[in-house]
Amino acid sequence: MIEIKPPEDFNFKECLVFLGRSDQELLHRIKDGFVYKLLKIDQEPLLLKIGFIDDSLQGEFPLGKPTVKAQKMASDYVVDWFDLGRDLAGFYEMAQHDQMLQRVVSKYRGLRMIGIPDLFEALTWAIIGQQINLTFAYTLRKRFVERFGESVTFEGETYWLYPTFDRIAEIEVDALKELQFTARKAEYVIGVSRAMVNGELTREHLLKMEDYQQTHAYLTKLRGIGSWTADYVMMKCLHQSAAFPITDVGLHNAVRIQLGLERKPTLDELKEMAAGWTGWEAYSVFYLWRSLYV
Repeated sequence: MIEIKPPEDFNFKECLVFLGRSDQELLHRIKDGFVYKLLKIDQEPLLLKIGFIDDSLQGEFPLGKPTVKAQKMASDYVVDWFDLGRDLAGFYEMAQHDQMLQRVVSKYRGLRMIGIPDLFEALTWAIIGQQINLTFAYTLRKRFVERFGESVTFEGETYWLYPTFDRIAEIEVDALKELQFTARKAEYVIGVSRAMVNGELTREHLLKMEDYQQTHAYLTKLRGIGSWTADYVMMKCLHQSAAFPITDVGLHNAVRIQLGLERKPTLDELKEMAAGWTGWEAYSVFYLWRSLYV
């Protein structure tokens, strides 16, 4: 078992609500208050069962006891996944003085940014979701994972690993078109995988770019990575709290609902509303997304 002491402001139930928002999710499973996640560590599948017990996150390994090194890597993954290394005091202080965020943040306090630690998954999930509704995006991702990912079955349940970039780098566009990817979207996904194979694109390199503009510019040079996709990846994978996917449809809907508007806000109106969010744009967006589902 691994044990992780989370920050004081941590609400595991709220995190589970976010993780359970789609019934088409197959990269983790929520059952009886626990979340099950299949990882691959040192080329071996590792099933992790995470619960919140006695004010700490506790992880068990249902497939058997892993090495000490593997346990440490699993623990690091959880800290990364739940963004447990971040102090949110500044965000909560800022939100107290923001008319729109005040209600949302008070209601969901303790929710952490549930990230996507794998860069290839973060990039390709964002590409898959471009210009289609979320339901169909999940359908495409499910087909993608089941066709090219690996799985483990435990007690009658199947747990999946996201496809690896080296696996996808070997396929051709038609293999994704068979899953109902558009030709353009298939080219983008395969292009990203090949950029990662040749070392042009790594999470480690991006994390060293502490400057928002530098990271954003580097990502948007890649074919298929526009401003929204870059901000989404910086927000969900690179822990850049200033990432701001301002054109996001979900953000626009959340703001419209929170302010009781008859139409979605314009980009200029959003920029004005977000003037006080500086440095916390990503968390502001994430909490507003949370307000969209029960």
